Amino acid sequence: MKNKIKELRKNKNLRQEDLAGILGVTRQTIIAIENNKYDPTLELAMKISEYFNMSVNEIFRLDHES
Repeated sequence: MKNKIKELRKNKNLRQEDLAGILGVTRQTIIAIENNKYDPTLELAMKISEYFNMSVNEIFRLDHES
């Protein structure tokens, strides 16, 4: 699964540590998600979408989607 987390985070001038604190996860989790090494749980994906005021589908997409 691909995502726009890094782009969205940078647009808000947030560090990985900042976003991790907001979402209640570790910086390592944010790094792994941004690098497409970890797919977040549904709960975390929903927290991310709520924070950025976007739908889950706007932030995350399957690899085979363009």
